[in-house]
Amino acid sequence: MCRRARRFIPFLCFMLFGSCFADTGSFDMNRWDSIMADVRTRAAAKNISESTINATLRSPAFIPSIVKSDKNQAEFKLTLDSYLARVVNANKIVKGKQVKTKYPTMLSRVDNVYGVPAHIILAFWGMESNYGEIKSRHKLVDAFFTLMYDGRREKFFGDQLLALMKTADDNRLDINSIRGSWAGAMGHFQFIPTTLAMYGVDGNGDGRIDIIDSVGDAMASAGNYLNKLGWDKTQRIARRVVLPADFDKSLLDGKTKKTLTDWAAMGVLNSDGGPIPTGDMEAGLVADVANIPEHTSYDTNPDSDVAPMPVINAYLTYPNFYRIKRWNNSNWYAIAISELSDKLR
Repeated sequence: MCRRARRFIPFLCFMLFGSCFADTGSFDMNRWDSIMADVRTRAAAKNISESTINATLRSPAFIPSIVKSDKNQAEFKLTLDSYLARVVNANKIVKGKQVKTKYPTMLSRVDNVYGVPAHIILAFWGMESNYGEIKSRHKLVDAFFTLMYDGRREKFFGDQLLALMKTADDNRLDINSIRGSWAGAMGHFQFIPTTLAMYGVDGNGDGRIDIIDSVGDAMASAGNYLNKLGWDKTQRIARRVVLPADFDKSLLDGKTKKTLTDWAAMGVLNSDGGPIPTGDMEAGLVADVANIPEHTSYDTNPDSDVAPMPVINAYLTYPNFYRIKRWNNSNWYAIAISELSDKLR
């Protein structure tokens, strides 16, 4: 590292935060240099070119705000209904339909090659970056060096940096122009570098994989990823259902799997009060258990004189739901993909 950079990094840290390492002491320049030396050694062992190594190590900066973000990730407190209202809104649906008409050939190609329909690709694209409108601002080299120095997940972020270097090297990309989230996700579908290394593909035939500036590469890579996760285009993701009010709530975290016939026998109904499909396919049930109202009601016949029957609103979750969770391990994210994709068919 040049002397100017060595002076700048700790100066930035203390000017912005007074002492950004109040718990561990002042900025450790020896540790920073040791991390850089280790990256050089590891990169050389992976046959990454000297030019890419030198570009990566030219002047990485320590970014205190990234450490702050990593240490203060907000606890998720929205109800499921509030979350869905926020992420599956009218603007996102309208924008998704517009994008669908803009890229019919690309979307059709992804469906034909990878077996992932357009409305599914669009749902992931909308959720991850609002169809490319959300631009990441952090230089990923800086982000990864900062998080490696912080040390909470040094090996993980070191692996991400090496994967990024390899990708930049193989695809003739300027590593110092690659930007992403503070945690290292990048592009239209917010892949981290190791995911990109495993599933990235050249979707536009130019001999490179660039999921930031090429929509074709981004779509194809997302389709390839979902294909490798086992996506089944003949199956839906989830179905809104209602359950008896005395239903065992311990079964509503999606982990317990039963056949559709078994769930039907336990009183699971379609949201309109009709019977769910039956069969040997296994599915789970997911509900916002912490926010189930004490007095909910559902009436299969509004003209009936019989009092409404108390019920629990839930989602019956099919195998594709669990494939989504390997992309993002969140029940609510998977439900949002299901809801948004249904509206973008």
